[in-house]
Amino acid sequence: MSNAPSSSGVPQSVPALLARNVAQFGSKPAYREKEYGIWQTWSWAEVSEEIDAIANGLLALGVDRGDHVAVIGRNRPALYWSMVAAQKVGAVPVPLYQDAVAEEMAYVLEHCFARFVIAGDQEQVDKVLEVQERVPQIEHIIYLDPRGMRKYDHTKLHALSDVKAEGRVAHERFEKELAARQAELDYDSTCVMLYTSGTTGKPKGVVLSNRNIIETSKASSEFDRLDPHDEVLAYLPMAWVGDFIFSIGQAYWTGFCVNCPESAETMMTDLREIGPTYFFAPPRVFENLLTSVMIRMEDASPMKRAMFHKAMAHAKKVGPKLLDGEPVSAADKLRYQIDNLLIIGPLKNTLGMSRVRVGYTAGEAIGPEIFDFYRALGINLKQLYGQTEASVFITQQKDNEVRPDTVGTPTPGVELRIADNGEVFYRSPGTFVEYYKNPEGTASTKDAEGWVATGDAGFIEPDTGHLRIIDRAKDVGKMASGALFAPKYVENKLKFFPNILEAVVFGNERDMCTAFINIDLTAVGNWAERNNIAYASYQELAGHPQVLDMIQSHVEEVNRSVAEDEMLSGCQVHRFLILHKELDADDGELTRTRKVRRRIIEEKFHDLIDALYGGKSEQYTETEVTYEDGRKGKITATLKIRDAATVPVTSVKSPEDQVAAE
Repeated sequence: MSNAPSSSGVPQSVPALLARNVAQFGSKPAYREKEYGIWQTWSWAEVSEEIDAIANGLLALGVDRGDHVAVIGRNRPALYWSMVAAQKVGAVPVPLYQDAVAEEMAYVLEHCFARFVIAGDQEQVDKVLEVQERVPQIEHIIYLDPRGMRKYDHTKLHALSDVKAEGRVAHERFEKELAARQAELDYDSTCVMLYTSGTTGKPKGVVLSNRNIIETSKASSEFDRLDPHDEVLAYLPMAWVGDFIFSIGQAYWTGFCVNCPESAETMMTDLREIGPTYFFAPPRVFENLLTSVMIRMEDASPMKRAMFHKAMAHAKKVGPKLLDGEPVSAADKLRYQIDNLLIIGPLKNTLGMSRVRVGYTAGEAIGPEIFDFYRALGINLKQLYGQTEASVFITQQKDNEVRPDTVGTPTPGVELRIADNGEVFYRSPGTFVEYYKNPEGTASTKDAEGWVATGDAGFIEPDTGHLRIIDRAKDVGKMASGALFAPKYVENKLKFFPNILEAVVFGNERDMCTAFINIDLTAVGNWAERNNIAYASYQELAGHPQVLDMIQSHVEEVNRSVAEDEMLSGCQVHRFLILHKELDADDGELTRTRKVRRRIIEEKFHDLIDALYGGKSEQYTETEVTYEDGRKGKITATLKIRDAATVPVTSVKSPEDQVAAE
C-alpha cells in the first residue's frame, strides 16, 4: 500500500491532503475557534504540527492500527485534528452525537469496541464513565476542556494538552513509526465510521474509505467552484456526515478555512462576524431564522413594517431572476438595488449571510415559501439530496437550475435509477464500503453491482433530469380510496408556518388524514404576548382556544395548497390536535438529527390517534417524559381535537400518471 498520490495526482488519504496543503498554502488560515469572545486562528502549517503532536501522543498511549477512537463534543478544531491524528496512526475515528444520552453512547461505544475516547468536556466524560461497566474495553479517555476535571481519578483520564505535550516530547521516538503508519494508508483505507440516526431501529456504523470521502469532496467542490478563499462555519453535529464532509473532506480538498463558533447560543453572532461564503443549514435553521425575522418585524413600527413588506414583494419578483441571470428591466434592477441598500442588505447582514456565495439545505424538504424568501434576498440557496451511505452527495442543484420542488441532478460521478416501486437507487465513488459488523444489512442496502437503495420514493423528470423526492419509501402508502399517501409532503407544508415547529401526519390505509402538531414556543409565545394572552407553560399555551384557532387556519391553508397537487390531493388533513409536549429525541420520538420516529410515535400516542379517527372532540392522555437530568416523569393532559375544512377533490393521479403527463 502507498500514501503517494495516484496516477491522477490525487492524494490517497486525508493526512496526505494535509501534507499537500502545508506545502501549497502553509501560512493560510485553516481553522478558527472563538473562545472567551476572542477568535484564534491556526494556519495549515500550525494545524499539521498540532495533529502530529496528537498523533504521537496517541502512539504513546498505545493506539494500534484498526482501533476505533470515539470523538464526542461540540465543534472544536482540536476535535477535528484528533480525528485526522487517529487516521495518521492507522486508527478509525468514530464521532458521536454530543447530545446523545449515556445509553445511546453506550450502544455505539460497545458496537464499535472503542478502546479510546476523546471527549470535549466534563459532561461528555461523565456520560462515558456512567456506562463504563457496559463498555469495559475503554482504556483511555482524553478530554479537551479541563474545567471540572481536577478531582477525577486520572488513572484512565488524560488532558488533551498533556497528550500533545507527551507527543512533542516523544517526537523522535515515534517519528519513524508515525511515518510508516501514514505511508500504509491508501485510497481504500477506512477514513471514518459514522453512525446513522437510527430512524427505524439501532444506528448502523457506516464505513467510509478515503476514496469515498476524497472523490466526493473533489466532485462536490468542483461543482460549486469552492476554493481556498472560502469560509465555512462548523456548527452542526460532528457525528453527522455533512459536517465531516464540509469541515474535513472539502476543507482539506480545497484548503478553505473552517470556523468554530463559541457556543450554540452565540452562533448567530459568530455567523455575522465570520460572514461565511459557503453555508449549509438544515431547513429547521432557515425556518428559525425566518421566524426570528418575522417576529422582529411584528414588533417594528408600522412604517418599517410597510417598507419591509413592500421591499420583499419586489425582491421575490426580481431577486431570483438576478441570481439565475435572467433579464430584468432597468427600473426593476434599480429599485432592487435601492431596496438592497436600505432593507435587504442590512437584513442579510443581520442574518450573517452578506457574503454567502453558495448556500445549501438538505435533510428534509424545505417549504417553497421559505426557500423563495432567501433567494429573493439574493442568497444563492440551493438544495442537495444525500445520505450517510453516499458520503452526503447524491444530487445537487446547478446554478440557474434552482427550484424548490426538486433536489437537482446527479452530482458528477453519481448514477441514478428508479426501481419499479418508485424507490430511488444510486451508485457513485462515494458509496460506503459496508455497515460495520452487519453483512446482512450491507447486502440488503447495496447490491453486487454497487447500487444502493436510498429508502426514498421519487421520480426523475424526463424533460429536465431533476430528481423529485416524494417521501420515505416505507412511509408512502395508499389511502383507503386508493389515493397516494405521502405524509412528509404535507408535514413540510405545515412546518412552513413559523408557529408550527413539528407535524406528524397519519392516514395510511385510512379514509382520511389526521395530524399531530407541535407549536413553536418562541413564535406562538411572542404572538400571545402581543395579544395579551397569559400562559404559564407550553402545555397551557398549546391548549388555548385562540392558539387552536390559529393552527386550524394554517391547516386549512395547507389543505387548499395540497388540493392543487393532482397526485397528492388526497392527503388533506381532516382532523388535528396540538400535542401537550414537544417531540423530543431524549424521549425517543425524534432522532438526534430531528427526524420523526414515526413508528414509535404511533405506538406511544396510540390513544390520541384512536381519538382522532374515533370522532372524539377531546382525549385525556398520560405521557412519560425524560427530564434534562435523566429522571423520568409523567405529564397528563386533556387535548382538544379540531376538524379542519378540506377542499373536495374529483380525481387523484398516481406518480406514474404524473410522469406520463409531463
